[in-house]
Amino acid sequence: MTDKVWLSQYPQEIPHSMTYENVPVQSFLTRAYENYPSKVAIHFMGKDVTYKELYESSLKFANYLRRLGVEKGDRVAIMLPNCPQSVIAYYGTLYAGGIVVQTNPLYTERELQYQMTDAGVKVILAMDILYPRITKVLKDTKIENVIITGIKDYLPFPKNLVYPFIQKKQYGFSVKVEHKGLTHLFTEILRTSEQTPIQLEEFDIAEEIALLQYTGGTTGSPKGVMLTHKNLIANTKMCDAWMYQCKDGEEILLGVLPFFHVYGMTTVLLLSVMQGFKMVLLPKFDVVQVLKTIEKQKPTLFPGAPTMYIGLLNHPDIGNYDLSSIKACLSGSSPLPVDVQQKFEAVTGGKLVEGYGLTETSPVTHANFIWENRITGSIGVPWPDTEAAIIKSSEGELLPPGEVGEIAVKGPQVMKGYWNRPEETAMTFVDGWFLTGDLGYMDDKGYFYVVDRKKDMIIAGGFNIYPREVEEVLYEHEAILECVVAGIPDPYRGETVKAYVVVREGKTVTEEELNKYCRENLASYKVPRHYEFRKELPKTAVGKILRRTLIEEEKQKNAELQAK
Repeated sequence: MTDKVWLSQYPQEIPHSMTYENVPVQSFLTRAYENYPSKVAIHFMGKDVTYKELYESSLKFANYLRRLGVEKGDRVAIMLPNCPQSVIAYYGTLYAGGIVVQTNPLYTERELQYQMTDAGVKVILAMDILYPRITKVLKDTKIENVIITGIKDYLPFPKNLVYPFIQKKQYGFSVKVEHKGLTHLFTEILRTSEQTPIQLEEFDIAEEIALLQYTGGTTGSPKGVMLTHKNLIANTKMCDAWMYQCKDGEEILLGVLPFFHVYGMTTVLLLSVMQGFKMVLLPKFDVVQVLKTIEKQKPTLFPGAPTMYIGLLNHPDIGNYDLSSIKACLSGSSPLPVDVQQKFEAVTGGKLVEGYGLTETSPVTHANFIWENRITGSIGVPWPDTEAAIIKSSEGELLPPGEVGEIAVKGPQVMKGYWNRPEETAMTFVDGWFLTGDLGYMDDKGYFYVVDRKKDMIIAGGFNIYPREVEEVLYEHEAILECVVAGIPDPYRGETVKAYVVVREGKTVTEEELNKYCRENLASYKVPRHYEFRKELPKTAVGKILRRTLIEEEKQKNAELQAK
């Protein structure tokens, strides 16, 4: 069913479709500089950066990249936490005509070498503390130049003097890097480089790649997702349209979602600059620091992940902080428990809604309405210019409302393809539809629901079991802080259900109690047969629980038992 029935649900303020100028992503910053030169673009740990300073610094970075030999289409890696340098380098790379490669600072040498080699990175910008790791992989990559910066570079006095001592205590060592040879200091670049605008030849925004964003690699080797300038512009404009009550140049956006994750990049890095918002950046998610920052900086927008909202809600002193400035939050990266949504809205007075998307879609394709009718448990409806359907992926057959199949989408935010992987790119499309790999259904009003990842579905004794359904029940138990459900090998049923549980501080619950509770709320075949209590669950940098990691652990245990 593709007649866009969801459009009838749209409030009049949200357009069904939009137009996109043939101008690149970096034009966001050029216009913000022209419209708001003296306005604060970034607040970072007590330091303010205006749009004029951000624009000029980005041009200096771009010109320096050109001096290093970066040409149109060359890849530049950014291996930083959220800080002013990451914003400057992002737009500076685009001004120079390069392609940004966002890189997780937590990568091991093996992971870093793989990504740098796969992307063919020419220049990398990284934190000083990561320099030893980078030097160990240089000989096995095509990296020609390394640019080094540090948190202290954008800290106000006297924090910039104290921070090196804190860093040494935290990591057990300090790094001294000199500006010579193939190693360059970010501070020297901004001190010596010119800020002349670079004239790029005309290009088609629908074809030119702005970003290589690597998938998480939880189900195999990470793939570089080619996102074009139009992909990113379209999704950012869609986001702005969805949040139509926000005022240009006035909102304050809390940027704790990492920019090396596509969700944080679009909803913070791109949206803020496009609309002239103030970004309040934090280099990592720390509950107390976030609470203090909200109270002091008074952000109005707080895009995040469910684990972030859960972490804040479970802090014993949350009632001592004023969080009333928050008026809208778009949650992504994993399902939003209903209980978390209700409690967070009660605490802040703002709205928290669930969105849906993938790296391959820049990333958002669906969301619940923020200020209008929303349906609990649904991911909402497709965004403007976005089509969605439920299909039998193996056949491409479109399914009617109510039937479970694979969620498929079309739209200007859908990737150009996977970097140097034409065969894998072709496998993800059927008749022009991008296959998300998620199972779901659509109701008769056009609202979509995710049942689960196709590859995570548990088949036990011939029954299909969707982990999310079991997890929602477990999350409603008062003793459960976090949980994840996975299928593990079973000699009789083929697979059986196992729940990994983190118990709230001050609460207790036994396996027998959970078993009784689940049997009261789930069909017998869905009830977990095994429970494992843990202090924490493995997660990605943005707080997404790594179900596949737990499944691999179980496979390893099973193999070891069989070997004995």
